Amino acid sequence: MVSCCQCEGIATQFGAKTARRDLRRYRRRGPLDSTRLLIENLRTAGVADGSLLDIGGGVGAIHHALISAGARDALHVDVSSDYIEAAREEAVRTGHGDRVRFIHGDFVQLAPTLAQADVVTLDRVICCYPDMEALVAAAAEKTRHLFGAVYPRDVWWVRFAVRGVNLLLSVRRSEFRTFAHPPAAIDAVLRRHGLERRTLQRTRIWEVVSYDRR
Repeated sequence: MVSCCQCEGIATQFGAKTARRDLRRYRRRGPLDSTRLLIENLRTAGVADGSLLDIGGGVGAIHHALISAGARDALHVDVSSDYIEAAREEAVRTGHGDRVRFIHGDFVQLAPTLAQADVVTLDRVICCYPDMEALVAAAAEKTRHLFGAVYPRDVWWVRFAVRGVNLLLSVRRSEFRTFAHPPAAIDAVLRRHGLERRTLQRTRIWEVVSYDRR
C-alpha cells in the first residue's frame, strides 16, 4: 500500500500523535490560513453537486468544507492511515460519513484505478513528494473541472527553511524529506494537461492556486 521510501517516511512523520494534534487544532480554529484561501477560491468557482478528490487530505478540512458548501461526495486518498482515521472521525461527527470514501496508499500508484473528479486538491502535498511531475500530472489527469493546490513559494527564506528541515530530519534518521519544487515547473505540468490558472495568492510561506479545465 505504501510504495516508496518517501511514502514510508510520510506515514511515520504524519503519525497518530500529529494527526490527533491537528484534529484538535482544526476543531478549535478551523482550517489553516492557506487552506482557507484555497477553500474560498473553490467555493467561488462553484462546487455544487460536484465530486471531490482530496489527495493527502490530512484531517479532511477541504472535503468537510466543500461538502458543506454543496459538493456531492469526496474521495480522500492518503499515505497516512492515522490521518485517514482522524478525517473519518470528523466526517462522522459532522454528518458527512456516508459521503466520503477513504483510500490508504500512494496516489501516484493508485491513480490508474481511480475515476475523474470535478474538483481535485493537493493541499501542502506537492512539497512532500519527490517526483513532482508524476504527482501533479496524475492529479491533473483526474481533474474534470477545478484543480487547487498549496505549495511552498519560490523565495530564499522558504528554500533556506527547507534545507534546515531536511538537515534536522537527516540527523534524526527520518526517511521523510520536504521539497520546494519550482512553482513555474508545477504550472507548466498543469498547463500541459489542459488546465489554466484562475487564481494565485500568497502567504509568507505558501502559494495558493486554483486552475480550471480549458
